[in-house]
Amino acid sequence: MTEDPGHDQGDAPSGGSRGGRPRDPALDESIIEATRRRLVLDGYSAMSLAEVAADAGVSRPTIYRRWANKLELTIDALDWGFRRQQDSYPAEPLETMPPRDALTEAVRRVDPCYYNPDAMVLMGNFMGETIRTPELLAHVKAHAVEPRVRLVENTLAALQERGAIHADVDRHTVATLCFGAFYAALLRDEHDPKQLAEDVVATLWPALEVQTRV
Repeated sequence: MTEDPGHDQGDAPSGGSRGGRPRDPALDESIIEATRRRLVLDGYSAMSLAEVAADAGVSRPTIYRRWANKLELTIDALDWGFRRQQDSYPAEPLETMPPRDALTEAVRRVDPCYYNPDAMVLMGNFMGETIRTPELLAHVKAHAVEPRVRLVENTLAALQERGAIHADVDRHTVATLCFGAFYAALLRDEHDPKQLAEDVVATLWPALEVQTRV
């Protein structure tokens, strides 16, 4: 049976209560990981919570005791991935790195695939939901795209304060170019994210850097 892609609430418990026994974090994570796999394989609209439940080894009511619908589960799955990415960052703060190294690391983190190698597939699926489920793409923009791009903008601002780059640098445009470089590299079959970040910064740096006069 085809499930409603927006709500998918066929076996939701009566009354909609999701309270009761304490949630098992390991079970929650199993459901989240199954959801992320299904989003890659099927896309959001085609993803079935029955298949997510089967993949996670749980029942559909188990999912509905935790999430009201497919959209809520998907949003939690996306936020889970971004938290995992942040947890994987190197310990050294960007503020203590040499200027060019700090910008390179910030550009590296803007890569959607920094943590999840399937992220580009997910992003393509979510962009395809622009008409069907605009609230999903809006969440992706607010919680996955903007934090990454703002990190580059904030790093540029910090480098301006340190006097390392020109004060009139258009931080918004530079950050947008850095973000777009990863999509262009994928479409041109040149996707080596670590090297790409270094190459992008190497290209931009001469125009950004404040030259120290001897």
